[in-house]
Amino acid sequence: MSQDAIVILREDHKEVRALFREFEKSTTTESRKGSIVSKVIELLTVHTYIENEVMYPEVRRLLPDLEDDVLESYEEHHVADVLVMELAAMKPSDERFTAKTTVLIENVRHHMDEEEQDWFPKVRDGLSRTQLRDLGVQLLEAKERAPRSPAQPSALKKAVDAVVS
Repeated sequence: MSQDAIVILREDHKEVRALFREFEKSTTTESRKGSIVSKVIELLTVHTYIENEVMYPEVRRLLPDLEDDVLESYEEHHVADVLVMELAAMKPSDERFTAKTTVLIENVRHHMDEEEQDWFPKVRDGLSRTQLRDLGVQLLEAKERAPRSPAQPSALKKAVDAVVS
C-alpha cells in the first residue's frame, strides 16, 4: 500500500462508499443494514480520528492558506460524529435508523467529494512527495491507536474538542 497520505485517505473513502452503496440497495436486508452501519461506524471513527489528529493539524501548520478548509472539515466531522454516536445506540429496527443513516451518508459523501475534488488537489500542490509520504506514515501509525467505537474515550474526546474548541 502506498504511504502517500492522500492515497491512504482516498482508499478509506472508497471502502466507505462501497458500504454506502450496499446499504442503499433495495435488496439489502435489515440485518445486513445493521452490519453495514456497524462497519461504517468503525471506519468513520478511525478515519475522522486520523484526519483530526494528524492530517488537519499538519496541513494547517504547513499550508496556512488552507485554514478555512481545515476548519470546515472539522465541523463536517463533528456532524458525522454526532450521527455516528446516535446510530451506535440504535438497532436497525428502530424507526429512524434508516433515515439517520441516510443523513449520515449524504453528509459524508458531500465531505468526501469536497476533499477529493477541492482539498486534496490543493494539499498535493502545496506539499512535497516526501511531506505527503511522511504524513502517510503518521496516518498509518494513528490508525493503529485510533478508536474503533465512538464510545471509546479518544473518540469522545475528539467529539468534545470539536464542540469546545
